[in-house]
Amino acid sequence: MQAAVTGVKELLNRLPEESSFEDIQYHLYVIAKIQQGLARVESEDAVPHEEVEKQFDCM
Repeated sequence: MQAAVTGVKELLNRLPEESSFEDIQYHLYVIAKIQQGLARVESEDAVPHEEVEKQFDCM
C-alpha cells in the first residue's frame, strides 16, 4: 500500500483544478473506505465471490 501523502498527491493531480474542498474530501473518503474494505478482506475470513453466487442460486 502506498504512503498516504503519495496517494493524496496523485489524487490532487487527477482532479480538475476547479474541484472544491468537498470534492476532494469525498474522494479521500471513498479511497479510505475502499482501503478499509480491502484490509478487512485480507485480515478476515472473507467469502469468495463464487461461494456467494452459489448461495444465492439456491434461493
